[in-house]
Amino acid sequence: MCILVVGEQPLSIEDIIDVAKNNVKVALPESTEWKALIQRGADFLDQLLEDEGVIYGVTTGYGDSCLVEVPPHQVHELPLHLTRFHGCGLGQNLDLVTARAVVITRLCSLARGYSGVSLTLLERLVWMLNENIIPVIPSEGSVGASGDLTPLSYIAGALVGERNVYWNDESKIIPISTIYEKQNIQALVLRPKEGLALMNGTAVMTAIACLNYKKAEQISLTSTLVTAMNILALEGNPSHFDEVLFAQKPHVGQQKIALQLRQWLNSEVQTAHQSPRLQDRYSLRCAPHVIGVFEDSKVWLRQFIENELNSSNDNPLIDPVNLRVLHGGHFYGGHIAQAMDSLKIMIANIADLMDRQLAQLVDHKMNHGLPQNLTGASHERLPLNHGFKAVQIGVSAWTAEALKQTIAASIFSRSTECHNQDKVSMGTIAARDASRVIILTEQVIAALCCACVQAIQLKGLSQNLSQVLTQFQNWVLESFTFVEEDRPLQQDLQNLVDRFEQLSLLQSAILQSPHLDSVKMENEHAC
Repeated sequence: MCILVVGEQPLSIEDIIDVAKNNVKVALPESTEWKALIQRGADFLDQLLEDEGVIYGVTTGYGDSCLVEVPPHQVHELPLHLTRFHGCGLGQNLDLVTARAVVITRLCSLARGYSGVSLTLLERLVWMLNENIIPVIPSEGSVGASGDLTPLSYIAGALVGERNVYWNDESKIIPISTIYEKQNIQALVLRPKEGLALMNGTAVMTAIACLNYKKAEQISLTSTLVTAMNILALEGNPSHFDEVLFAQKPHVGQQKIALQLRQWLNSEVQTAHQSPRLQDRYSLRCAPHVIGVFEDSKVWLRQFIENELNSSNDNPLIDPVNLRVLHGGHFYGGHIAQAMDSLKIMIANIADLMDRQLAQLVDHKMNHGLPQNLTGASHERLPLNHGFKAVQIGVSAWTAEALKQTIAASIFSRSTECHNQDKVSMGTIAARDASRVIILTEQVIAALCCACVQAIQLKGLSQNLSQVLTQFQNWVLESFTFVEEDRPLQQDLQNLVDRFEQLSLLQSAILQSPHLDSVKMENEHAC
């Protein structure tokens, strides 16, 4: 298994995904320079304590309690109390993959050397990841400044032996004290400021943002594939994606989607089956303009997310080079909030695009000769069968809920904690909202995957698809079979939703196609 070294080089979204899915092991740098940097920060804090220096969160209370002095003999108890009084999270627990993403994201920040933590703490976080002993983290309770205090307290609490953890897989939840006892490991005793360093940061919202970004890429790919299939099934006009046409509106991501549609459509079959309608409805004709918004936003979305990922975002920071304590507000998750509020709008728009395409497919007044509701029943059995009628209703419901979730969370800042935290980011709520929109959109797309394959088979076009669309059809048919007689489609749909992660393999095959060299070049140029 590959090893990801955390501490000296910036991490990417893909690095976080690899660790979250337990595809790589984690290690700290072996260099003496990095270890010396970590040690200098910890030693500087010790020296300040010896000199009776005033350090926020070390010799004072937290937040509005910063004027409360903590006596020297109680300084070492303060981090433990921080982990305990923040143990009030509620809501659904983060799943194992997301919780692993949170731990590696926090490690990435602390290992930069500007948080004043010890090497021992960093090594314990590495141990958690490599042994797959991951804190159970409730998803609700953060306003996104001072960072993700309450959810991150579940990492700190596990380190000190007081919380539950996933052990090896999501079905096994046990107290970490049991694991410490079985493996004869001592619970960590947090040094001054280490509780604050663990909790006062943006790791939860950033970790969720990394996962959301990759899922959004899969949604963009699949919705483009579905659109190509539906253009064929609905006898659409391929000239809507003309190269010269799109050169006149030079959004690179939008051009990429148009190029993919041109190359994935089999132009000979398309021309033979094209309807006399001069212009297709917007949900076909304007698909590049809808999906392309996300494709063109990927550059700044990645920049926002990866900059936050590779930042020191607790407070105060400990400068190990100039030996200074720097008080600031890097725990504020405004960039992640903006990225996730924007992402959820882009993805919900794709859900709405798919919803409108399905409306065309099932309606005999506009589906160019397809059976009503895409039923595959024989003429004799037609009165009994309703095909995709209920699926279309479900898609409408999921789309409506996704659109409802798009109101910006970041505008709902509210003063809290005795008006110390009087302006907060709501970044974690924005990220969770985006996750919900993504799940709903995946459900919509799962339905469209089935519907577009059903439509293609009803039109007898399966053998005339381009190589890429043939690969996509085969991928869908691993979970879906042609609907001749009505049957429950819940399991077909859920299987496709569960398999969306496998789309990365299909995506790799597609992007290796010689027909898409120009797409890759365009995308690389954009990045």
